[in-house]
Amino acid sequence: MLLIGDDWAEDHHDVEVQDETGRKLAAAKLPEGVDGVAKLHELVAKHGGEKLDPNAVIVGIETDRGPWVQALIAAGYKVYAINPRQVARFKERYGTSGAKSDKGDAHALADMVRIDRDQLRPIAGDSEQAQAIKVVARAHQTLIWERTRIFQRLRNALREYFPAALDAYADLTLLGADALELLVKAPTPQAAAKLTHAQITAALARARRRNRTAKAAVIQTALREQHLELAEPVTAAYAATVVAHARLLITLNEQIADLETQVKAHFHAHPDAEIYLSMPGMGEISGARVLAEFGDDPTRYASAKARKNYAGTSPITRASGKSHTVQARFVRNNRLADALQAQAFSALNGSPGARAYYDKQRVRDVGYNGALRQVGNRLVGILHGCLKTRTLYDEATAWSHYAYLHAA
Repeated sequence: MLLIGDDWAEDHHDVEVQDETGRKLAAAKLPEGVDGVAKLHELVAKHGGEKLDPNAVIVGIETDRGPWVQALIAAGYKVYAINPRQVARFKERYGTSGAKSDKGDAHALADMVRIDRDQLRPIAGDSEQAQAIKVVARAHQTLIWERTRIFQRLRNALREYFPAALDAYADLTLLGADALELLVKAPTPQAAAKLTHAQITAALARARRRNRTAKAAVIQTALREQHLELAEPVTAAYAATVVAHARLLITLNEQIADLETQVKAHFHAHPDAEIYLSMPGMGEISGARVLAEFGDDPTRYASAKARKNYAGTSPITRASGKSHTVQARFVRNNRLADALQAQAFSALNGSPGARAYYDKQRVRDVGYNGALRQVGNRLVGILHGCLKTRTLYDEATAWSHYAYLHAA
């Protein structure tokens, strides 16, 4: 068996090769790309021999993505993606000085997969379809997060110099195409006051708004009211900022819509899509996100508990002396946690069992977030069972062991 620590950078990899006793066999700085992978294979062949089983090559690296990682998996090596914070804590065994080097990190990674590999999770063998869903689902969610940040900057800028716009477009939402179009056309109080009823109505029509005539009149009136104003140069500077942010939001809205189409297409092409969509509160986008983060390797989660732990929905216990508390997990996959919370919230209206389970937690004085998290935890367990048995969700079967459902 060979243990390899791989400290990766953008253009190179520092690697250390050890045997099962921890003896250092080799250390090298390899270039990124085909040449680097070839040289790594040469090191393995040199120190492991021609008869070495690829599964006996254990690699520790601080990422689970990219062509390099996929090349290692394709070669048959067992690859462990290790959280950098775990590596930092592990290195404290060697000393507390805080010293850091790429070679030192490679050595720590090799030691980790040699000593603590039973406590680590190997990279899942997800299908190409699942990997594709993960790429587009994460990109889609990242653009939504970015849009929210830009929207907040736009709103804060308007509050600083043009609060009347917030009142005028309150019923339209500033993320709407019509409000953004009008902001680009008239970003200052003076220009907005000159917008005609026809111009406003035309923007509303392009956004397919109803009651356009009445809404245009309300907007025009709000924009023409007297408000406190800043000096002209300051107003012009703010206006330029708002126009830039509004145009960014217009572009982001278009790209998010395009990516949403891609997410749905990739998701529906996956054989597990039907099972995910059968779950209460699970839609196409949320289903794609959950599938992307869980992956589709059937051997990845040994039990429903293991899946719940990965999801971060199951609680953790902190016990020391006379102190004993049960707390929510805060170190978790935030993308997965967000999707599961949205599912749990929607399931309250679509599943009588989920609603009854939630109400039971609330009666026990569990807070809103805690009760919702417990619903999500239960739904993760149900999903695990459905995937394991290749069956669709069934309301009666999922909640059959709860007495209150029989009573209902």
